[in-house]
Amino acid sequence: MLRSFLTALFLSISLMLQSQNDAVGYNETLVYTASYNMSGILNDIAEIKMETSPVKTSKATLLQLKCTAVTYSKWDNFFKIRDLYESYVSPKSLLPYLYKRDISEGGFYKYMKYTFSHKTQTVKSQMKKKNGYEENTSVSIGSDTKDIVSTLYSIRLIDYSTMSVGTVKTFTIIFDNKELKGQFKYLGKETISTALGKKSCYKLALGSRSTDALKGTNSNFLWLTADANKIIVYGKFNIPVGTGELRIKSASGLRN
Repeated sequence: MLRSFLTALFLSISLMLQSQNDAVGYNETLVYTASYNMSGILNDIAEIKMETSPVKTSKATLLQLKCTAVTYSKWDNFFKIRDLYESYVSPKSLLPYLYKRDISEGGFYKYMKYTFSHKTQTVKSQMKKKNGYEENTSVSIGSDTKDIVSTLYSIRLIDYSTMSVGTVKTFTIIFDNKELKGQFKYLGKETISTALGKKSCYKLALGSRSTDALKGTNSNFLWLTADANKIIVYGKFNIPVGTGELRIKSASGLRN
């Protein structure tokens, strides 16, 4: 149940457009509370942390995008989650070169690694599970396809200030060796109260065209600050196992 919620949450806020990075810096930390509605009561179940840092290679300096999800201790006996998602990308475009997913959720374990070849439009995939199971394969992808983490950050590269209300954009991610199609609609600006104070935000409605991770029409929403950083401060989600929210707790090291 909680695993479905967190997986759907990551999927639902992963959008992709080709833009130059003027919003995401090298030493940023965003901390969120993920909540899930149980029997009509909204419970805080996990902390989600998103961090960026520079990584030097022999050829260039990449930007590491790291996302972790950890259940609060009182939920560990019910459904313990220790998830790590990370992507190594171009600092200028957030184009991914390497992606890793290492998840442990209520006794379920999976490790995924994608190595991107944008020239050949392929991803070399490695998957590991319990009991020594390993699978290696190659997946063909489209020219605009990214992994779930780099697409999650790419939503912040979009220029909403000139976007007309009602504009619809599409996106594609690769997840579990499959390309997933989705879209979002820009709903305009709205001011909301957050842990960071009152924020003028860009509001988006999200939907998926190739997975049942999201349910309903205009039932899944994101609010991004209407400033140069465009960080996600709030999200509401309607998924097969119920409803949930994502609320920001703190933000530091912002680029702008």
